[in-house]
Amino acid sequence: MKKRSLYIILICLAGFTSIKSEAQNNANDTIIVGIRDNIRVEAFITPEGDTIPQSWLPTVEVKALQTALWKNYWRNWTRLRNAVYVTYPYAKTAGKLINDVNNQLAGVRDEAARKRIIKSREKEMKRDFGDKVTSLSVYQGKVLMKLINRETGNNCYEIIKEYKGGFNAGFWQTVAYVFGSSLKQQYEPQGEDKEIEKIVLELQKLYGYKG
Repeated sequence: MKKRSLYIILICLAGFTSIKSEAQNNANDTIIVGIRDNIRVEAFITPEGDTIPQSWLPTVEVKALQTALWKNYWRNWTRLRNAVYVTYPYAKTAGKLINDVNNQLAGVRDEAARKRIIKSREKEMKRDFGDKVTSLSVYQGKVLMKLINRETGNNCYEIIKEYKGGFNAGFWQTVAYVFGSSLKQQYEPQGEDKEIEKIVLELQKLYGYKG
């Protein structure tokens, strides 16, 4: 009987020691709650169902003086962007018209018939673009010639030569040269015209123009 009672006492002491040890461990692991730990915040629920705290940081403005180099860059870029926005609609319509004329002339061998087709479409182009194009600046005109080349695959010299003859093409090439431009300039989307191409893609995305 005494032996049995001794076993019971030993078991109770072991249980008490275990509980005390666990209590001490829990005391060491106690999380200290700060004064702001109970503030509610927004939460973001992921597609997998996890909830992640979310907060918004205030806007930070970084101000610095712009160097002359960057001022010049942004001035030129803004000028180019404005020119593309003004002239691209003309280039799209003119390109469609020129491509349409080329398709009409593809099977025509009679010179008189070709001239009639060209003359009729020339009247259409003058009616739609005459006043608008003549109001463009020299710089905008350069950009327009680039964009026409982009839309048709031909430079303006080739187009004038095809429709109006070599003499007219040579004359207008001389005029363009006087104004610091050239009817023979090609469109290089991966080269010197990459900035124009970026702006064109921006326009297509904004206004639904088809490439």
